Amino acid sequence: MEGLSIKVKIMKQKKNELKIEIEGESHTLCNVVQKTLLEDNRVDFAGYHIPHPLTASPQLYVRTKGKSKPDTVLKAAVKQIKKDTASFRKELAIASKKIS
Repeated sequence: MEGLSIKVKIMKQKKNELKIEIEGESHTLCNVVQKTLLEDNRVDFAGYHIPHPLTASPQLYVRTKGKSKPDTVLKAAVKQIKKDTASFRKELAIASKKIS
């Protein structure tokens, strides 16, 4: 199985703020990223919106505290999601074997 090809466009980048557009994605990905960002104590605010559900790509926004860089925090969130997904995949495989 090949990985997804996701296009990301930086819309705004400042010292403690980052706003990106994620082409072709939906609430599914953005919800997970937002939740993971909000669990990080370096994050002051994280959210996303989809300007129009039929035509627009979601826009994800993160604002960090202190000297934390938003792109660094976002990359850490993506790594955490990857780790959580691998753990879920492993547990699902174990559970599936018990059913078979």
